Amino acid sequence: MKQILSAILTLCLSVFAINAQELENSTLWKIEGQNLKQASYLFGTIHMTCDASLNNDVLKALDETTQIVLEIDMDDPSLQAKMMGGMYMKDGKRISDFVSAEDYKLIDSMITKEVGMPLKMLENMKPFFLISMLYPKFLDCPMQSFEQELMKIAAEQNEEILGLETIEEQMQVFEDIPYEDQVADLLRTAKDNLAYDKATMKKMMEMYTSEDINAMVDLMNDDSYSAVAQHQDKLLSNRNKNWIPKIENFIKDQPTFFGVGAGHLAGEFGVINLLRKAGYKVTAVMD
Repeated sequence: MKQILSAILTLCLSVFAINAQELENSTLWKIEGQNLKQASYLFGTIHMTCDASLNNDVLKALDETTQIVLEIDMDDPSLQAKMMGGMYMKDGKRISDFVSAEDYKLIDSMITKEVGMPLKMLENMKPFFLISMLYPKFLDCPMQSFEQELMKIAAEQNEEILGLETIEEQMQVFEDIPYEDQVADLLRTAKDNLAYDKATMKKMMEMYTSEDINAMVDLMNDDSYSAVAQHQDKLLSNRNKNWIPKIENFIKDQPTFFGVGAGHLAGEFGVINLLRKAGYKVTAVMD
């Protein structure tokens, strides 16, 4: 169950923004200005990867800051229980309510093969979370997480992990997106036997390695992920806007290291542009 919850948490974090302006190829950005006494840093992560090693620039930024803030407080001892409460569809809905008998068999075959249990045991889960259980299958290597690495650093530096939003707020996103759209993505994954997802993940990791946050955003903004492409406001824009006053409160208090999904950085309503609009100087940290 812990592995399932870890995969689900990965999915909750793994959403990407629409690209609206070109930015430098960098996943690490320095936040200054507005009479801040010390700089803070914004680091774009990829939530599942083959190599989550932190480079020297990131380690230096961690040394120069005194607290770490992720999208959610991942060391909250009640996190798993709260996640469990938001995993299931409301009003007794089940996957079978949204697909034909033939399509149900396709999804059932995939879930049974890849997860190791029949769909009937899981079909009241929100489709997004069923997809998240497949995430390790999208990689051709053991899955690593930058968030886990950042949590290790926090422990070493005796710093508490904090969050930009609560797990309840994040889980609500997957309630606000219509179940029908979530099921459409699940069915597509079943129909091509994970082929598109695997190819997309490979491209995404290559782009992340080159720190091309603009290309990463463009890659994910297509109709093959209908629930993502059609609901960017719920998945990204609204959340980014809500984060800005919270980021401001953190950085006014003390130098802070923020670790959020790289897709939250770019675009008109990306965190970088929103911080710049708020008057901060946000610059790429280049090797």
